Amino acid sequence: MPLKLTTYSQSRDIPDLPGTCTFHSTELFRIYEATSGYTPLLVVASDDGKPLGKLLAVVQRNRSLCPPLFIKRCEIFGTGEYADDVADKEVIFGEMLHQLTDRVLREAFVIEFRNLSNALFGYKAFRRNHYFAVNWLRVYNSLHNLNRVEERFSPSRIRQIKKGLKNGAEVRAARSPEEVRNFAHILFKIYSSKIRRYFPNKEFFSHLTEQMMGSGQAGIFVVIYKEKIIGGSACLYSDDTAYLWFSGGMRKTYLLQYPGVLAVWGALRDARERGFRHLEFMDVGLPFRRHGYRDFVLRFGGKQVGTRRWFRFRWIWLNRLMNLLYK
Repeated sequence: MPLKLTTYSQSRDIPDLPGTCTFHSTELFRIYEATSGYTPLLVVASDDGKPLGKLLAVVQRNRSLCPPLFIKRCEIFGTGEYADDVADKEVIFGEMLHQLTDRVLREAFVIEFRNLSNALFGYKAFRRNHYFAVNWLRVYNSLHNLNRVEERFSPSRIRQIKKGLKNGAEVRAARSPEEVRNFAHILFKIYSSKIRRYFPNKEFFSHLTEQMMGSGQAGIFVVIYKEKIIGGSACLYSDDTAYLWFSGGMRKTYLLQYPGVLAVWGALRDARERGFRHLEFMDVGLPFRRHGYRDFVLRFGGKQVGTRRWFRFRWIWLNRLMNLLYK
């Protein structure tokens, strides 16, 4: 029987699907669905009623006041999740990729596959569907075989953590919906000042709490000083890895409390206590230019690994040009 491909645009239509990858889960689909500015799509490949693979994508609306306005982009983390007994995952991925690309380009200007665990997976399928690759970097911290998470921190980073705590700051898990809302408000202001165009609506973090924190798939940590939230971080957990998705602190206003440093430290410390083998930082910039956030997180003892991201534009002429440039 030929492979059956089904694309879901509403969570109520999605059947029970096996899997452990948070980035391609029904729970994350529901979070996207409930957040304004996000439109999720889930492609499921099955054979005789048995799910063999699934691929979750989200179309995001540009919420920045900076041009280009009204541009929509589609983002996919990784290259999907597959049943353990699937012999040729790349064949199934190729079928799902073709279906997803055809559907998404009707409404999104660009598609981006990011945070690939295997940079070579699906190479032929991407090229066949006219994607082009850009070299990128991943940064992650190994947490296993550590007695203390601070063992690989730079001396200056350890001093900053001690000073921040001595000067009255504390970091802990968020304890209430109000704390999550305050955290989201702080983070929105921090990211807006850096003109990050696709920062989610603040309600995203409330939905994240409702859908995933109870099941241990997500965590939100807040940095508090004099009963006020001055920073924090948000993580997703999938298999044996924690992913630091968003983090920041009001470092100019609360310089002596080092809220940005404590936000990352709190996420790393919690991930190690939960038994995760790694913590990966979700966005550390292009490899051929300096990036402030990448320099910042590397002082926590992380490792840099080369990878790539795959892109596809709607405009055919632009896509062909980029394919020539990044062949």
